[in-house]
Amino acid sequence: MQVDKEVDARGLTCPLPILRAKKALAEMSAGQVLRVLATDPGSVKDFQAFARQTGNDLLQQGETGDNAFEFYLKRK
Repeated sequence: MQVDKEVDARGLTCPLPILRAKKALAEMSAGQVLRVLATDPGSVKDFQAFARQTGNDLLQQGETGDNAFEFYLKRK
């Protein structure tokens, strides 16, 4: 998947991963893809809710090999 921007929010707790993602998405154009890395277990539900509330598409989410979660969001 082509990624246009990446946010590394590993080590940060709620709500910082969401706030960093929100700021990054605001700087992006419609259709661009943001990859977010986070270690907060609550970020899984947080990013699902964030996508629903903002209208951005959560294209994919999963775990990396180093105990982090990754999220791919498409800017609306």
